[in-house]
Amino acid sequence: MSKVETSEKERLKAPLLNLLHKGSEEIELDAKVFNGRVSKGSIYRAIHQHLANRRQGDVCTKTRAEVSGSGRKPWRQKGTGRARVGSIRTPLWYHGGIVFGPKPREFNYSLPKKIKRLALQSALNDKAINKNLILIDNLVLPEAKTSAFIKLFQVHNIFDKKEKILLIIDAPNENVIRATRNIPYIGLTFANQVNTYDVMSFDKVIITLDALKIISKRLSL
Repeated sequence: MSKVETSEKERLKAPLLNLLHKGSEEIELDAKVFNGRVSKGSIYRAIHQHLANRRQGDVCTKTRAEVSGSGRKPWRQKGTGRARVGSIRTPLWYHGGIVFGPKPREFNYSLPKKIKRLALQSALNDKAINKNLILIDNLVLPEAKTSAFIKLFQVHNIFDKKEKILLIIDAPNENVIRATRNIPYIGLTFANQVNTYDVMSFDKVIITLDALKIISKRLSL
């Protein structure tokens, strides 16, 4: 079998929903982005970096030099029968300093752009391989109501409260934002902001065609 035949046979597909005419079809995905390869290592590194960059790192404990209290020796060194003590700020005493406690620090670190692009591409490929990627031709809401949003998808039986769904659109849309913000199992993000952590945190991903073009352009740089 030739290489051309193999690539065509393995080309990934995804359902394309027409919300206005209530129809659907299956289309082939761009082979440059959806090549069927999933790099678990890059996904792990991208998620680890994303979570690390979210950490504030502002926890602070006081050492014996920073806690309040006198520096005077509580009692003489010998002859009292007690253990020798040099300061009431000793870490051995209540309200004393903390030994090797956490201090403010930066957890942020960067990843090469190639790895971040590969991670996002791998995450999308994983969704497509497992039939958890859905495309929609256009998302237009006449009003900012949750009922109107759900009604568009009702005929396709997409929404299941047991599954979390990520909706990716091309640009901010006030009606869509307001209609989806009170649905607990739906997340909303934009094509130029979506990352690996977002994709892997949800069971299904719904992408508009315009958003898919932006994502494909991001991943082909």
